Amino acid sequence: MSAAPTHNAPPAEAPRPTVAPPGLIERLRRIVGDENCLAREGELFAYECDGLTLDPHRPLAVLLPETTEEVARIVLACREAGVHFVPRGAGTGLSGGAHATPGSVLIECSRMNRILEVDEANRTAVVQPGVVNAELSTAIKHLGLFYAPDPSSQQACTIGGNVAENSGGPHTLKYGTTTNHILSLEVVLPDGTITRLGNRTGESPGPDLVGAFVGSEGTLGIVTEITVNLEPIPEAIETLLAIFDDVVAACRAVGRVIRSGVVPAAMEIVDKRTIEAVEASVYAAGLPTNAGAVLIVELDGSKVCMEGEIAAIREACEAEGCQTIQVAQNEEERLKFWRARKGAFGAMGRLAPDLYVHDAVVPRVKLPEILAKVGEICDRHRLKLANVFHAGDGNLHPNICFDRRDPDELERVIAAGEEILTACTEAGGVITGEHGVGVEKRDYMHLVFEPHDLEPMYRLRETFNPDGVCNPGKQIPTTRFCVESNPKARGYDEVPI
Repeated sequence: MSAAPTHNAPPAEAPRPTVAPPGLIERLRRIVGDENCLAREGELFAYECDGLTLDPHRPLAVLLPETTEEVARIVLACREAGVHFVPRGAGTGLSGGAHATPGSVLIECSRMNRILEVDEANRTAVVQPGVVNAELSTAIKHLGLFYAPDPSSQQACTIGGNVAENSGGPHTLKYGTTTNHILSLEVVLPDGTITRLGNRTGESPGPDLVGAFVGSEGTLGIVTEITVNLEPIPEAIETLLAIFDDVVAACRAVGRVIRSGVVPAAMEIVDKRTIEAVEASVYAAGLPTNAGAVLIVELDGSKVCMEGEIAAIREACEAEGCQTIQVAQNEEERLKFWRARKGAFGAMGRLAPDLYVHDAVVPRVKLPEILAKVGEICDRHRLKLANVFHAGDGNLHPNICFDRRDPDELERVIAAGEEILTACTEAGGVITGEHGVGVEKRDYMHLVFEPHDLEPMYRLRETFNPDGVCNPGKQIPTTRFCVESNPKARGYDEVPI
């Protein structure tokens, strides 16, 4: 199409340096100190990628700041040297959002790990981005409070990274994802400006800039302080383990539970292959290896409600032919059930050297149909599939076990992945529920969005990050289709950015 796009394309980007510009490393060392500036080849290897091991890139340097002011000075130094920069937390992400880009400096925030304030009366806490998710709940347990978002990697992942990816977890069904618990953010913008979004009440007038920042995957700036909402520890918690002959029956039971009106805190399904891997690992929890699937259901709330809700879950599971239902008799047994679920990804290492974890979401009623489709896709591509997922909110995690040293197998993994995402979106779902888009799903955004839907995302990014120096190439496609000035023509110009 020859018609003019809605606005001009940005100028062509200059080639990125493959070595640090003269004087940059020395300047960065003066900002953070020698021990917090990693620039030798052996030091950089571990920072080439996050939990997605495909397409790694070695950064020019890794900086480990301890204050907001240091982050701002690093950003200004990189800008003046013409170098891109990438924020990173613990590196547990699974979509490549924290991958170093060619010729970039990595700003690693894990040493900004202090809990700055806890307001017991208002149930809030102010934390730095490097605070480990699970450690916040541990630190405030004596106050009868906890931080609800609980990614499976919560023993390692940081709250700053959770903000970037809008991470979820098993308890998303009842408590929502990270965005539902963030009140205010202090951020360093890509021009080095320090600013604050939102406030402690969570009720700011005007556009919800906090909501825009959460889940932006570090493309709008770098989070340096986070005010979070805390929840009271429930009066009672009951955890059930239901054993099924197959995954489809377990999925149908999930639908029955939701239709009964009971809203569990979590509903997780683990399939046979995952059970076998877990029981052969250090995460073994005594799950029956002859089961086709197990359903973990957790209830929390008022003690007087527990008996009736457990009865409703029993009825729903038995209606779908479950073999047996166990109710955890004590805290130790409850944690054992969860150890099996949260250790599942680690246990997958017994099946193959590499793991491709998908993260699509489908309507709950479509779970049986989509799981069958995912199985058919992997069988056709001769791939080893295992499933462990947040069944309560339809957030699937098909795990493809493979060896990336085999080019043919890697090609089949990528092809199968695209088919899985296509099947999920055709069923009314989306391409990610909690892992983010990163580089993994960036070029599949067209499955969910038309070009005119993506246009506001480009405009938002350009407002915060106009020259694309902060975490470039992530989340939204790097080729832009600009809508014609005549909207009736329905044509698009393709513009590389």
